Amino acid sequence: MKLSSVRARASSFPMPRRWLLAAAVAFALPGAAIADPVIDWNANANAVVGSAGGPPQQTRVFTMVQIAVHDALNAIDPRYESYTSIGGGNPNASADAAVARAASDVLLATLPASQAAAINTTYANYIAALPACPAAHATCISDGEAIGAAAAHAIVTMRNLDGSETPHVPYTLAPGVGVYQPTLPTPPAPQPFPQFGGWGEVTPFALASAAQFNPGRTDFLRVKGKAYAVDYNEVKTVGSAAVRGAAPDSEESQIARFWPGGGANLNGVLRVIVAGQDLDSWENARLFALMNIAVNDTLIATFRTKYKYNFWRPVTAIHWADDGNPDTESDSDWASYITTPPYPDYTCGLPSTIGAGTEVIRDVFGTDDVAFTFTAAGLPPAVTRSYTSLSQAADEAASARVYGGIHFRTGCVNAVTLGEHIGKYVFNTRLRPLH
Repeated sequence: MKLSSVRARASSFPMPRRWLLAAAVAFALPGAAIADPVIDWNANANAVVGSAGGPPQQTRVFTMVQIAVHDALNAIDPRYESYTSIGGGNPNASADAAVARAASDVLLATLPASQAAAINTTYANYIAALPACPAAHATCISDGEAIGAAAAHAIVTMRNLDGSETPHVPYTLAPGVGVYQPTLPTPPAPQPFPQFGGWGEVTPFALASAAQFNPGRTDFLRVKGKAYAVDYNEVKTVGSAAVRGAAPDSEESQIARFWPGGGANLNGVLRVIVAGQDLDSWENARLFALMNIAVNDTLIATFRTKYKYNFWRPVTAIHWADDGNPDTESDSDWASYITTPPYPDYTCGLPSTIGAGTEVIRDVFGTDDVAFTFTAAGLPPAVTRSYTSLSQAADEAASARVYGGIHFRTGCVNAVTLGEHIGKYVFNTRLRPLH
């Protein structure tokens, strides 16, 4: 059953701290009519979360937003375990107002002040569009806002000084066989060192520690071994800019562009998936919260692993004159099809997040057979991909990084497994049904 709370236009209500900033341009609402506030505000967050920084920072903000939304709804009508402890709220409060306030307050607290005008304008428009409360519950809007504000305050306070304030740390390892070296684009990125070297120290949302599902060493990390040579020669062949650029419309080239070009936007993908499901707001809130918790913790675990092993990227490996392996041959002119990100190879970030996200979706729906179609336009020309199952998408995400020339396959395959383990753990331990 869809959300059926009564709602009203608020004549007065508590304002976010940055409310008085000039409201210039609001980011677009999904549509003129309010459908499901959880989906609406997930889309609203998606429109501005890029200002938080890189993928790990964006995911942290998204996770806080979705936890606040989930806890606000469950303060009104308790159906699932809450993440924070805000207590119960007025059962006649507007759930729509609670969701809007929870999401907007977290965004205001975590994003740069330059986003405040857009957030506040969208919030005001959203509240103004709510129908009037019945006479018996005349304060339903303000009651909902109070609950949402409490939920946002609880998660923002809980995550204060969680380690995210120092995402980057200096990198000092000298060049050597198998050792990661900075792979900055031209012109160089503003950081004088690789990014997110400190993200493995951020406090997880669900895991006991970032090392809880440590993927461990693998024979692939032995540069002189056969497993490494297999991965080396594969990425050198299928991931080169020359090969992929000569066939931009090939399946491999489209896959390589799809995932970094927007296919990795799991919140956008999930909005597409739930549009075809009969879920109410509480169910959607739980699903989005669980997925974001799993993806966030997977990125923390992934960056801990990256900077534990500090394994070099294909572009460094293929340029290296002599790595001591008789089955590899260097090429100083080789270039990857996709720009290499500025952090180590093992394990891979994008496949790990797709593994985590798809595992949560699989567990919530009780099946891997969840089909979806999604368009990614971030790396033109736009690519539309369709999937008949969640595992198909996760497997393809691993291959995408090889076709893009930026990862060895073993690190990507192990990353999907790491994400799946964390996704399963999050599903089994967080936001469980109360009845």
